[in-house]
Amino acid sequence: MATKKKKEALRKMLVEKKREVWGDIKERLFEQLGKEYRREIETALDEGDRALANLAEETGITIVNLRKDMLEKIDRALEKLDQGTYGICEDCGGEISEQRLKAVPFAIYCIECKQKREELEQIEQEREPFGAPAPPEVGEEI
Repeated sequence: MATKKKKEALRKMLVEKKREVWGDIKERLFEQLGKEYRREIETALDEGDRALANLAEETGITIVNLRKDMLEKIDRALEKLDQGTYGICEDCGGEISEQRLKAVPFAIYCIECKQKREELEQIEQEREPFGAPAPPEVGEEI
């Protein structure tokens, strides 16, 4: 896999990304808390203002959930680094390019396998509106 020096550089990159994500979550949570207190102090909002406030709140919660997912992926990448499997594609077992890992340090698929997965997802999404059933999984009874 990687030399000790490279492994430490990768660990540093992942930990820094984790700090960045946590900072974003904290900022959004404190911003949300401030909004909650402001709402209690302000006079009653009209229906349109309430709808806009609810949308902003839901958007903030969605972003926090996305950041939480990213933190879990970073933790998983750190575990894989400790196990010596970091940078190995979970589909084909090939090496994930260094360029890809720099762009997405918690990537678990090489670019080719990721593209195949996205193409399959696209096909499934296109099939759904027509009510066509998905093809059976390998080993699944029809």
